[in-house]
Amino acid sequence: MTTIFYARVSTADQTLDHQVTQARKAGFEIDEILSDHGVSGVSTALRDRPEGKRLFDKLRKGDTLVVRWVDRLGRNYQDVTDTIREFMRRGVTIRTVINGMIFDGTPQDPMQEAVRDALIAFMAATAQAQAEATKEAQRAGIEAARGDDRKYRGRKPSYDRETLEIVLSMLSNGDGASAISKATGLSRQTILRIKNSPHDSQKNLNNWLKI
Repeated sequence: MTTIFYARVSTADQTLDHQVTQARKAGFEIDEILSDHGVSGVSTALRDRPEGKRLFDKLRKGDTLVVRWVDRLGRNYQDVTDTIREFMRRGVTIRTVINGMIFDGTPQDPMQEAVRDALIAFMAATAQAQAEATKEAQRAGIEAARGDDRKYRGRKPSYDRETLEIVLSMLSNGDGASAISKATGLSRQTILRIKNSPHDSQKNLNNWLKI
């Protein structure tokens, strides 16, 4: 039985080392690491990425797939849900570093299966919604960039894109500001600002990054 860590590194402010270090700090013992760099989780399905394709070839019954969060598998609702369900049918366990979620084929009771499937659907939908919010904020930033730079950039945020994604993911799972602050190193005030206005937080970050 093998534990494979898969990472999708899509932007310059994300790193493979950070994702792997985060997983090991959470207690995961990793046998193999696969990663795709510079690919979109929205437009490129997991099985169409070079290392994602290898993941489908490698995973067998009894293996464990570890990802930072489901958005590393993709940001398209249908692709993510289909991927997770296929792996579960193979007898693979999927585990996330953030929130320690576990998805496998063990539930036998129909109600337990329904709860598991609903949670998978919710997390996949959240990943797609976050991607759409980021894209909208990028468009807004590009439009603003045509004007006075001093007028649109605002205050430089204290987080990068990966940290913001972690905050939004934990908020969507009901974690409190104190727990998120401890996990990310951000202040509670920053967490609450993101919670109260996630769209503005995305927009402000994009204004300070190369778009």
